[in-house]
Amino acid sequence: MPYRKTAIVSGEVYHIFNRGIAGAPIFSTTKDFLRFLDLINYYRFRDTPVSFSQFKKIKKEDREKILSNLVKENNPQIEILAFCLMDNHFHFLLKQILDKGIAKFVSNLQNGYAKYFNVKTERYGPLFQPMFKSVRVVKNEQLLHVSRYIHLNPSTGYLVEIKDLEEYPWTSLSSYLKENLEYPFVSTEFILEFMSRKKYKEFIYDQAEYQRELANIRHLTFE
Repeated sequence: MPYRKTAIVSGEVYHIFNRGIAGAPIFSTTKDFLRFLDLINYYRFRDTPVSFSQFKKIKKEDREKILSNLVKENNPQIEILAFCLMDNHFHFLLKQILDKGIAKFVSNLQNGYAKYFNVKTERYGPLFQPMFKSVRVVKNEQLLHVSRYIHLNPSTGYLVEIKDLEEYPWTSLSSYLKENLEYPFVSTEFILEFMSRKKYKEFIYDQAEYQRELANIRHLTFE
């Protein structure tokens, strides 16, 4: 197993990224995205009573009771500040609450999804690259810019037009721009302390074209 040189420290915020092996797609249908979102919501908690595959086999009312208890106990191992799911990769902005919380969350998330995806597609072996990338977010200004980078990914990758960015369903952007949380597992309070929803929307769209331009010329640089 690859060794991570820099430790992930509790109480700090990190930009987490990983992609499919050799850049292969990891999502192909709406059902795939929804499965991944369910896994996110389940494994953000510590001490989940059963694996997610077992959880899915339980009666609906019992599943709802388990989730309700996890929320009531309020014992998350990570806090999700932002996310974006693309066809062959994902981004998270995570705050680690418990020691090794991010590593456990990503491991459970990837392993649980890979089992589902491999059964569905009749494939074998790892689905994700062996080590997810992590970058510590040190300053509040970085926090804002990383959240914008994550939320702009669908338009940067030309999955949607910039004007339709809010319509892309597989990010936390809508949770920031609307009063009602699209995804209740996203914590918007920290980032929205720095600006209103209206200002955050302006902040996002202000750099949409520029981020596309950077992505278009990246192959011409050594970065």
